[in-house]
Amino acid sequence: MLRVTELRLPLDHPPEALEEALAERLGSRPFAWQLIRRGHDARNRRDIRLVYTVDAALDEAAEARALARGDPRIRPAPDMRYRYIARAPEGFAERPVVVGTGPCGLFAALLLAQMGFRPIILERGQPVRVRTRDTWGLWRRHELKPESNVQFGEGGAGTFSDGKLYSQIRDPLLHGRKVLTEFVKAGAPEEILYLAKPHIGTFRLVTVVENLRAEIEGLGGEYRFGTRLEELVLDPATRAVRGARLSDGSLLPCRFLILAPGHSARDTFAMLHALGVAMHAKPFSIGLRIEHPQSVIDAARFGRFARHPLLGAADYKLVHHASNGRSVYSFCMCPGGRVVAATSEEGQVVTNGMSQYSRAEFNANAALVVGVEPRDFGGEGPLAGIAFQRHWERLAFEAGGGAYRAPVQRVEDFLAGRPSTALGSVTASYKPGVTPTDLSRCLPDYAVAALREALPRFGRQIPGFDMPDAVLTGVETRTSSPLRIDRTDLCESPNTPGLFPAGEGAGYAGGILSAAVDGIRVAEAVACAMLGQELPPERRRHGVISEGWG
Repeated sequence: MLRVTELRLPLDHPPEALEEALAERLGSRPFAWQLIRRGHDARNRRDIRLVYTVDAALDEAAEARALARGDPRIRPAPDMRYRYIARAPEGFAERPVVVGTGPCGLFAALLLAQMGFRPIILERGQPVRVRTRDTWGLWRRHELKPESNVQFGEGGAGTFSDGKLYSQIRDPLLHGRKVLTEFVKAGAPEEILYLAKPHIGTFRLVTVVENLRAEIEGLGGEYRFGTRLEELVLDPATRAVRGARLSDGSLLPCRFLILAPGHSARDTFAMLHALGVAMHAKPFSIGLRIEHPQSVIDAARFGRFARHPLLGAADYKLVHHASNGRSVYSFCMCPGGRVVAATSEEGQVVTNGMSQYSRAEFNANAALVVGVEPRDFGGEGPLAGIAFQRHWERLAFEAGGGAYRAPVQRVEDFLAGRPSTALGSVTASYKPGVTPTDLSRCLPDYAVAALREALPRFGRQIPGFDMPDAVLTGVETRTSSPLRIDRTDLCESPNTPGLFPAGEGAGYAGGILSAAVDGIRVAEAVACAMLGQELPPERRRHGVISEGWG
């Protein structure tokens, strides 16, 4: 089997053109082939090209001739099967505990269940369908449930996002392929296996998460919803994990605990810090959401091919290095979606973006955020970033006028430094409502200055991006975890044996796919530790590159 890359064809090519191009590249017609990747190159809006990667089967002689051509776009196809690192022996009694059911905890639990370890899964929030109703309660009725919302509950924060399943992580062991394959088995569309930028969307994610839970339970895993980790119980001599004290007052004995709490488990972080678990503050980003008519973005990115069915709603990725030394960038871009309320604490406003699978709503939205460093937090210690987030979230709540309404401002007014008194042609999608005001009250001065400098620059890259009536909504503060819980190359806490920090909340991922991959990696480490086996060197990694929430 050979892998053939960079097969470039016109956007409206006939179905047979791909196989013909493949045969021409190889010098022989394959007797079987499989689509591995399909993306597009829209740098020339007048001639957008589809770009394919294909695995093709030839007879041995034809394969040798194709490789002999020396074309770097033809090489042996890699083995894409996932191989389990360990298996629990028959009758193995000890059970690991997984805290959190976001993508990291979900895939850690899934892998442990598939290896026969029957994990116990703790989730402070509710099952995904109950949680969805609770979340809509905030959006429609201004009613926040602190333990069941966009941040807490089965599926994690990514459930209420665009469901993006791509990242910039290095993945030589093909854990990412394992994640996508399991999603498809659980009901996700098969196209996520080959699209360059796959996504599922919120409503489909709900069913997928439920199906993954059913598999875990069928393999002996046990879920406990509405159950918060109150305290780790540590051995007084060695600090090794000996149990978990739960919100119902019970003590769950355990020696191996994967902690995948998500980036908003602020009380959990405080508990761990009080116990002396090694952790430190880390950089993250804060900013605003920006909304445009999706048609403006489509026209700017795709020209006459806007809304072509193979292109869908257009996205973008923007970066600007401001003169004050701050980096401004777009992230968690949601084509054809909406801005949503994402707070988990009373008296605060936090924004996020969400799209359904169809990406068919009127507006495009993305976060425009500015990098912040621990030196900006105004405090010392690992929890200083949390206090920094809360400060700006409270100011946004006050600027919105209460009842979880969000403060908004027209781009023209934001750039001019004057409050907005009304919105224009672009309707803000945020629920439970918005209040036109001055967003400079809701961000540090250096962030405001950097955003004001960046917006016109972005308008030169995407015509219409800085249009006067584009809507800015504040604030976006939970782009990633404000701290990192230390871990060794065996994924274990360096000073709390048996604690395995994982995922976005622990500071080792950002986004659905990278968090799920980290869950698999940590589950592999836990399985080896439980069996007294050595974790192979190629699987010893501190974490993955964070590419952002959403």
